[in-house]
Amino acid sequence: MLNSKQRAYLRSLSNGLETILTVGKSGLNPEIVRQANDALKARELIKGRVLETSPVTSSEASERISTETSAETVQVIGSKFILYRKNEKNPKIILPKRRKK
Repeated sequence: MLNSKQRAYLRSLSNGLETILTVGKSGLNPEIVRQANDALKARELIKGRVLETSPVTSSEASERISTETSAETVQVIGSKFILYRKNEKNPKIILPKRRKK
């Protein structure tokens, strides 16, 4: 579970990312989920978007993809969404530490 500081950090990293995942008129299918899974394994942080012709919203797409790939939704804004999943074997992104209570 990401805290607000970690989300903010990931959002700042995502500014320079290109959108690599597009959900179109066919909606969410196993191929889209596979692409997301492969991209998360390679990059840890990905940006996706949902076209107007899609039968699902960006929130629905983000929620379903994150559930099926064990990722976390960083942000959903308009038609775009950002997903993060740490690569346990070879982490590329070092998140800010959580505060101790």
